[in-house]
Amino acid sequence: MNLFSQSRPKSNPAALQQLKSWIYDLLKLDPEISISVSQLQCTEPGCPPIETVITILSQPAQQYKIHKALNDIEQVDVIRLFQTE
Repeated sequence: MNLFSQSRPKSNPAALQQLKSWIYDLLKLDPEISISVSQLQCTEPGCPPIETVITILSQPAQQYKIHKALNDIEQVDVIRLFQTE
């Protein structure tokens, strides 16, 4: 198995910007704090095929996962993510 030959899921730049906007608004983050968003594929049993990993680069950094592709995330998913804290 060649791990480097796997294609990465493509995301829509508008969906990425919308996701970040929802996060900044919900958490009332300072615009100086960066947010990193990555999509990861998983082939392990019980793992979703694609998950979106969100890292808020504050001190300390905070990481969250949504078990959906970036293009499929809706505002309600983001609200639920931060309500469970």
